[in-house]
Amino acid sequence: MDASEGHVVARIGKPHALRGEVTVQLHTDDPESRFVPGVVFDTRAEAGSGVPRQLTLATSRVHRGIWLLGFEGIPDRTGAESLRGTRLLLADPEAMDEADDEGWYEEDLVGLTARTPAGEVIGEVTALEIGGAQDRLVLRRPDGEEALVPFVEAIVTEVDPSVGRLVVDPPPGLLDLDAKGE
Repeated sequence: MDASEGHVVARIGKPHALRGEVTVQLHTDDPESRFVPGVVFDTRAEAGSGVPRQLTLATSRVHRGIWLLGFEGIPDRTGAESLRGTRLLLADPEAMDEADDEGWYEEDLVGLTARTPAGEVIGEVTALEIGGAQDRLVLRRPDGEEALVPFVEAIVTEVDPSVGRLVVDPPPGLLDLDAKGE
């Protein structure tokens, strides 16, 4: 499988302790079934980073609410540090559960045009930030500024990748927060 394909299930963060474990930012609603030792993930990393095309999960655990993963062949903190920023992709798309159809992956959202219910363009999705309480869409506004929009059904009322758009019904002031001092 080409590592540019597949669905991102996590993004590797900083190393944890000395034994090669890393923290991860989750991009899946079902980490318990995704992070099982022996699972092989395709990777997406910076060109020339030296990150292997695939990583095999050796250990997984939750520590203080944060998922920690260890991989075969990554025995120490130095090796773990080299993985920072790497995206883990589901190596076998056939293994996806039906339940995952209810969620959105970052690659499904990036590039979509964000519009109000009235059709006004308010920006383009450039990223999805995964948060503890809720996820946030990162929008590049028409003026070039960045805005964060809580990715909740009450605000993002429609997502339609087939036509390249999503509908954002922002509460008053949400998109004006960055306009301080104007």
